[in-house]
Amino acid sequence: MCNLYHVSPKGDIHTHFRSVVPEGYVEGTVGPYQRGALVRPQGDGLVCELGQWGLIAPGSRSARPSSRAILTNNARVETVAERRTYAQAWARGQRCLIPAAWYQEPNWETGKNVWWRLQRRDGRPWALAGLYAHWTDPATGEIVPNYTLITCNCDGHPLLGRLHKPDPNLPPHAQDKRAVAHMDPEDWEAWLFGTQAEALALVRPSPAEVFDPSDAQRTDALLQARAAAPSGPEQTSLL
Repeated sequence: MCNLYHVSPKGDIHTHFRSVVPEGYVEGTVGPYQRGALVRPQGDGLVCELGQWGLIAPGSRSARPSSRAILTNNARVETVAERRTYAQAWARGQRCLIPAAWYQEPNWETGKNVWWRLQRRDGRPWALAGLYAHWTDPATGEIVPNYTLITCNCDGHPLLGRLHKPDPNLPPHAQDKRAVAHMDPEDWEAWLFGTQAEALALVRPSPAEVFDPSDAQRTDALLQARAAAPSGPEQTSLL
């Protein structure tokens, strides 16, 4: 899953998503229930709007759950058609793209959490697969755009499979590690306007070669240095 990402610069949204950024747009990092940008269909084109990163369940009395432990900023593709929070948006085909310069995930291979910023090798923005909705605040009548990111299994992926803390009680092929799904421009038409089956076929982890390898290389260097260091009580920690 993803709980922090950096929204794309205004110019990238205009250039790569062919969409005008609305007033109030602020580039920066976004966490759950904060405000970010989404790109969705409008007529035959695309429109960018600002919304809450965390889908609001239909009929909800508030914009976010009362429990801080409940997060709706990620939706599992395997259950998106069944879960109450996401099912209506999925059934209505309210699919969108989330522009992101990078997103953050944890790596635990050193024994401690090392955050990786996942960027594209080619410097282009991510177009992350999402669902959107428009919720009306029953107290004020305000219409609040809101969205969630779609996640898929990435067990066995040569890069993404290295992320998130593994469960020691499960084998590597059954960890159910999660990844967000990027949509290439040639797939936008099917993702945004296609059938549910066409959209589902596009939800998959991006190939390892798409990613900037810098953080993975730094972690590899730490692991190699630790493996080469002499063992013993006087050994200096590398972390």
